[in-house]
Amino acid sequence: MSSSTSAWLTSPSCTLLPLHSSSSTPQFILQWLRFIFLSPCPQRLLLSALDSLFLLSLLAFAAQKLYSRFYSRANTSSSITKPLLQEKDSDYKITFLFKLAFLVTTLLAISYTVLGILAFTQTNNLSSWKQIEALFRLFQAITNIVIVILMLHEKKFKSSKHPLSLRIYWIANFVIATLFAVSAIVRLITVREEKLELSLRIDDIFSLVNLPLSVFFFVISIKGSSGIHVIRISDVVATYPSISIDRTLSPYAHSSFLSKTGWFWLNPLLNKGYQTPLKLEDVPSLPLDFRAEKMSELFQNNWPKPEENSKHPVGVTLFRCFWKHIVFTGFLAFMRLCVMYVGPLLIQSFVDFTSQKDSPTSEGIVLICVLFAAKSVEVLSVHQFNFHSQKLGMLVRSSIITSVYKKGLRLSSSSRQAHGTGQIVNHMAVDAQQLSDLMKQFHPIWMMPLQVAAALALMYSYVGVSVVAAILGTAIVFCFTAYRSKNSNVFQFRIMMSRDSRMKSTNELLNNMRVIKFQAWEEYFGNKIQQFREAEHGWIGKFLYYFAVNMGVLTTSPLAITVLTFGVATFMGIPLNAGTVFTVTAVIKILQEPMSTFPQALINISQATISLGRLDKFMMSKEMDENAVQREENCNGDVAVEIKDGKFSWDDMDENEALRVKELVIKKGDHAAVVGTVGSGKSSLLASVLGEMFKISGKVRVCGTTAYVAQTSWIQNATIKENILFGLPMNMEKYKEALRVCCLEKDLVMMEDGDETEIGERGINLSGGQKQRIQLARAVYQDSDIYLLDDVFSAVDAQTGSFIFKECIMGTLKDKAVLLVTHQVDFLHNVDSIMVMREGRVVQSGKYDELLKAGLDFGALVAAHESSMEIAETSEKTSDDSAQSPKLARVISKEKESGEKQSSQIQSKSDKTAAKLIEDEEREIGQVNLEVYKQYFTEAFGWWGVALMVAVSVVWMLSFLVSDYWLAIATADDSAVSSFTFITVYAVIAVVSCIVVMARAFFFTYWGLKTSQSFFVGMLQSILHAPMSFFDTTPSGRILSRVSTDILSLDIQIPIFVNLVTTTLVGLFSILVVTCQNSWETVFLLIPLFWLSNWYRKYYLATSRELTRLDSITKAPVIHHFSETISGVMTIRSSRKQNAFSQENVDRVNASLRMDFHNNGANEWLGFRLDYMGVTFLCIATLFMIFLPSAIARPEYVGMSLSYGLALSGLLSITISMTCNVENKMVSVERIKQFTNLSSEAPWKIADKSPPQNWPSHGTIELHNLQVRYRPNTPLVLKGVSLTIEGGEKVGVVGRTGSGKSTLIQVLFRLIEPSAGKIIIDGINISNVGLHDLRSRFGIIPQEPVLFQGTVRTNIDPLGLYSEEEIWKSLERCQLKDAVAAKPEKLDALVVDGGDNWSVGQRQLLCLGRIMLKRSKILFMDEATASVDSQTDVVLQKIIREDFADRTIISIAHRIPTVMDCDKVLVIDEGYAKEYDKPSRLLERPSLFAALVKEYSNRSA
Repeated sequence: MSSSTSAWLTSPSCTLLPLHSSSSTPQFILQWLRFIFLSPCPQRLLLSALDSLFLLSLLAFAAQKLYSRFYSRANTSSSITKPLLQEKDSDYKITFLFKLAFLVTTLLAISYTVLGILAFTQTNNLSSWKQIEALFRLFQAITNIVIVILMLHEKKFKSSKHPLSLRIYWIANFVIATLFAVSAIVRLITVREEKLELSLRIDDIFSLVNLPLSVFFFVISIKGSSGIHVIRISDVVATYPSISIDRTLSPYAHSSFLSKTGWFWLNPLLNKGYQTPLKLEDVPSLPLDFRAEKMSELFQNNWPKPEENSKHPVGVTLFRCFWKHIVFTGFLAFMRLCVMYVGPLLIQSFVDFTSQKDSPTSEGIVLICVLFAAKSVEVLSVHQFNFHSQKLGMLVRSSIITSVYKKGLRLSSSSRQAHGTGQIVNHMAVDAQQLSDLMKQFHPIWMMPLQVAAALALMYSYVGVSVVAAILGTAIVFCFTAYRSKNSNVFQFRIMMSRDSRMKSTNELLNNMRVIKFQAWEEYFGNKIQQFREAEHGWIGKFLYYFAVNMGVLTTSPLAITVLTFGVATFMGIPLNAGTVFTVTAVIKILQEPMSTFPQALINISQATISLGRLDKFMMSKEMDENAVQREENCNGDVAVEIKDGKFSWDDMDENEALRVKELVIKKGDHAAVVGTVGSGKSSLLASVLGEMFKISGKVRVCGTTAYVAQTSWIQNATIKENILFGLPMNMEKYKEALRVCCLEKDLVMMEDGDETEIGERGINLSGGQKQRIQLARAVYQDSDIYLLDDVFSAVDAQTGSFIFKECIMGTLKDKAVLLVTHQVDFLHNVDSIMVMREGRVVQSGKYDELLKAGLDFGALVAAHESSMEIAETSEKTSDDSAQSPKLARVISKEKESGEKQSSQIQSKSDKTAAKLIEDEEREIGQVNLEVYKQYFTEAFGWWGVALMVAVSVVWMLSFLVSDYWLAIATADDSAVSSFTFITVYAVIAVVSCIVVMARAFFFTYWGLKTSQSFFVGMLQSILHAPMSFFDTTPSGRILSRVSTDILSLDIQIPIFVNLVTTTLVGLFSILVVTCQNSWETVFLLIPLFWLSNWYRKYYLATSRELTRLDSITKAPVIHHFSETISGVMTIRSSRKQNAFSQENVDRVNASLRMDFHNNGANEWLGFRLDYMGVTFLCIATLFMIFLPSAIARPEYVGMSLSYGLALSGLLSITISMTCNVENKMVSVERIKQFTNLSSEAPWKIADKSPPQNWPSHGTIELHNLQVRYRPNTPLVLKGVSLTIEGGEKVGVVGRTGSGKSTLIQVLFRLIEPSAGKIIIDGINISNVGLHDLRSRFGIIPQEPVLFQGTVRTNIDPLGLYSEEEIWKSLERCQLKDAVAAKPEKLDALVVDGGDNWSVGQRQLLCLGRIMLKRSKILFMDEATASVDSQTDVVLQKIIREDFADRTIISIAHRIPTVMDCDKVLVIDEGYAKEYDKPSRLLERPSLFAALVKEYSNRSA
């Protein structure tokens, strides 16, 4: 550039400098333009002129408004006097855009005012330039003050657009500001500092700062929007539907490239979360491309074909689905790799620049610009990589969960038993998460060699051949960590195996908690879970200590490699100056990343490999053969079900026949019954028709749609209406008919919410009869062609059973093909055909009379039934006359009308809130309570532990600081330290640092393990001691999510995050200390840096914390829905509802993943902004360092500061992100804490009130005015029952379903505490006895037979109290000896989860066997023989009479013959003890009992 131009750039004059005479006209014009646009004085005049024009235009507009107002004062109705935009039906919302514009304008007004005042104080007797400068600043100040007033006016009158004059001004101002900035840059590059006036230098800096602000105002003026959104109520009402539709979809779906780059699309959600705690409906749904249904379809389409014979189908499928995503994230990782070494490369240049006194300013500016650009690209690529990797992980998880669910619906019976619900839940919860986590750790595997090669090449250029030492050190570290990572695979596998076992055991405990409490087995099952937990915790401990050693080695390896490298360099005489030393240390610090991520990536890959193997095994499991049954709909002919030469097995791999059917034909409209003794294969026959059994050979043909009613009721956690409709549209006429024929109408009337009453998990708030009838109503409503009914009368009383048989089976279903499994012999003469089964064969078939004549098995069944009916028949004859009395007729009529009801769940009319049984999951709102942090950090060692953690972290930081200060001192130009002393001291410091790091790593690991175990034990004990009402109202999925996902967070994630937070905090502190020491001006930047960091953290955390809580809440329903599906898979498949249930799974997965997606986005939103703040801080600090005199900032300290500062951008965001992660993960502690402080039932044992060892010795039970209600504010279930049962008496309890029979047993066991009255057993008030002392002295056979996973031995004698001989004797007495002896394993024969490999009748007999072994003085039987045939029932009743002759027995039964030989009968009706006397006496007079006997004996009429 010519000297004249340079003169113009620095001249304060407003006159054109002399031109060369030879200049041509074009050159002359060009020089004039340069002078006007680039010289300081004309620029200021130009901007002042613009300010003047703008102010004049506003003045003219204001004058016109005033004139109009005065002129129109007489006309009060004139619109000119009314404020603009002020409407009654409007509101407004001020956005961040308006606030930012207002803030910037206010700051500019203040700045120019201060500069103007300063300028005017210096204008006395000074040059005209100073006066021009003062006036210029005054004009700028006035203009900005006027703009501030104008913006306040816009806010007052809700103006949605800026005035045109202001927008024109901002556009023109941007053009002039650009000219100012160009002049400033040219002056900085070309003019030496001493030739430039100080005021002009200050102005240049101000011009550069002002340029981005002008760009901001330019963008606003182009957009036109003021940032004030006017909301008119009428508009909202008119457009609400479309608004709601738009709001449901994530803004990501339609956001611009710029918005996605900077995560601006998240601003609305973050803003909403900052203002009020987020609710589920506030979080937008997933973009359409990321939805679970799309992922499921993609996974299915890419599944390898059978001919490909793939050994790892899940991995192959995932790669085919997502290879494009993997390539894109790989590109982002590579982009970061390309710029990450630019920073260390610049250290030498900055040190050299500071060392040379005559370095040109432009060189320093260029260095800073390169640093800023490189770090900006690095920040952007890092966060985009993180976001897209997490997004990819989310898509993988979605694919796995939906595919595992669909597979679960297709599994064969034996496959389902082999895997178990707990293990499949782990596939969805853990394995899917492991593969999701892999997506972020996948790329370091191939990036590591590139990073290391680049780093070593860079080091070679500085320290020559001594880099060999670095190569050797790096290789040793890599080999060490790789070897250790390989070994940790074993730990990973063991952790997963033991976690599977613990989850299975926990799931079993939760599903059978009622039985466990009845038997006082909580401690046994608690210890069993605790043993699995101890094994799991042991493997976690080994894994984490292993990991601690790895991390300790990786943390100290940069220091060790540096010592090696510098030691070799010193030995070889290679000179080491500050630039070289700190460039090498910066490069080695960068090497730390691949060294730490590579082993972690190997661990993740090992975990993922194990998970892939487990998933491959599961996804390749045998499925139910869809072709085993020929299904035809709308077919001709009169055959509905046909089996020819059928051989079936329950095991896919084993062809041992469980069922053989030579020929079976059921015609359309036929009603066929299947009868037989327990375990004869009745349920298996139904399963073979449904295709649930493995068909070895033969033909099965089903013509029409099927509906199946299982023997064990399967009810969904939904309303009664939803259970009955089962996904079909409402047809009111058909719906009412289904309710009527299933005897449900009056039940619904008695419920607060009618058919909208919510059913608890597994139908816990319904009686057995109600559950059975609801699932029957569900089948009836399906209006199928073929009905398969498995013992539907076992749980209903005589009257209800008769009504259902006549009205439903012989009425509504009269034109349907019905295959009915039953033990009710008295219904059989009404059916078209009967099949008698024995040992998996149909041994007889035909009509009732034909079979009766033939005798054999059927004859034996009928004979057993008739013998049991003799008493009833006789009694009926003796009481025939009295039974016809008007009073009794009215009683029967009333019974029939009232229907059944479940008093326990009738809701108080005054307490509407009680109607919702399963409450919405509790979640905290706002910040995680400090009490949660206190409890977590002090759980293991109290405050001393916290103090020790802080102390070791500070010592760790000091050891590393000392090493770097020693480097700076020893390599200074004027240093007198010898090479030997330098390297010796450095090595000693390194050894001390290594010891401190290892000690710290071990302490943190030990502390984390102890804390997590303490929380687990506390939660387990709290759950075991919780009252039964807690399990009735809490879905198991809610508890399982805490003992799986949340405990996983406490075991591994929180300790690691806390370790990292303390590490990053002390690291950040050390960086700021070093940087500020060598560039003291940056201290002033710390205040805005910390303030902004803290503000961003709070702004982000308000949303992120709620998203994490909502994520925890939305995960549990996915698991719960899956557990529910597996339980009812036969019902679902029989009704062909797989697609509907898959869609429900998809909806729940979408609901969960939308939290994940927006939370991940919010993490990167924060990290991106914090990192950019760190980059800006670093560049400003560097600017100060290199432009300060070298006496203040010594070159060696500049190098040290830069080697520290380069890590600042990443470390700032990591620190804040980690603190946010800790708070988010603390939600797990918060959730576990909720279940650690559950209200407890009464103590298990009371030391000073323990009953005598032989109590109860007589078995006398006295009830005094016993009143019971299930929950406060609900009606009484038992209403003042008073009676005495003498020791050794046999009392039969009868009454309609829901009358309070089972409640009586529950209160005797104190599963429910009495509201009033008392129970005395052998002189002791049971309320004063410990629960285990009470329950362990009683025997009970519950309504639903429950077996636990294990063996026959562990089921009949779980506590191991009895000898093998005693066990065999009890099995013999309960008719199971032959069945168990036939098994190869005998007493060690397998019992799968839920006892599914034993028939329901056999399960009931095993439960009876437990009681025979226990020989309690008082025995309770809750419909104990409901699932066995009459023949077995007679034998069992005889055995019970003989074995328990001197025992008190209270027996609830639906079969009247069961209670006919009791000493007394108790009739409970509507919570009252209506009748209590000998059966013979009750039959002699008009009584409820007599009516029940008559109904039972007339059933077959």
